[in-house]
Amino acid sequence: MVVDMRIEDTLDKIHAAVTRKWWTQLFTAFTRCIIAVGFIPPSIPKILHKPFTVLPDSNPVGHYFNALLGTGYYYEFIGWSQLIAAILLLIPRTSHIGALLFFPIILNIAVLTNSVGFAGTWLITIFMALAGLYMVAWEYDRLKPIIFFNRDGRTRRFSFQLLLIPIVFAVGGIICGLLAWSIRLGNLPNYFGTSIVLAGLGAIFGFVVAIHYRMMRVGSLSDPLR
Repeated sequence: MVVDMRIEDTLDKIHAAVTRKWWTQLFTAFTRCIIAVGFIPPSIPKILHKPFTVLPDSNPVGHYFNALLGTGYYYEFIGWSQLIAAILLLIPRTSHIGALLFFPIILNIAVLTNSVGFAGTWLITIFMALAGLYMVAWEYDRLKPIIFFNRDGRTRRFSFQLLLIPIVFAVGGIICGLLAWSIRLGNLPNYFGTSIVLAGLGAIFGFVVAIHYRMMRVGSLSDPLR
């Protein structure tokens, strides 16, 4: 707890020192706008379900984007995600949400362009990914409750929960095995053995659920470090 407090205080001081300077504020405004605007043109062809490149399938980049075009509405989903991230970044009140949405998208694009050898673009996407990481760091004060804040209550305890929850899931595994036997699902050679395996897996999964339930915090948000 003390270590966490020291880490939080250190990060708070660093963040305040960086964000209170006018030139870093101007640089951040510029960075937000340039990466947001850079996301809009690539999003439009995807939203309209138009080809993103004219490269042939013999080229790894063309092969990838032609295959991506064939995925249907997933291709459009990527475009809408890029456009929404850009809009959220451009609005100061929602810029932290935009940064959280933008960073994983551009990181994925950076890895993609490097892996398929997208000439020239790979360097641009790396810089955009670094800019996205900077945007997330800039929003540290609005995002830090994800790490440093906690809920003030714990889940309700009941007797033998570490035993009863795995048993329930084990029984569920047996029921699934019997159901598979009743409808001859998958034409398995040994439904009895399958039920035993499902019971064991259910018990293991139930134990994981029980541990997670026991450690899970609930209730209203609180700041235990202050």
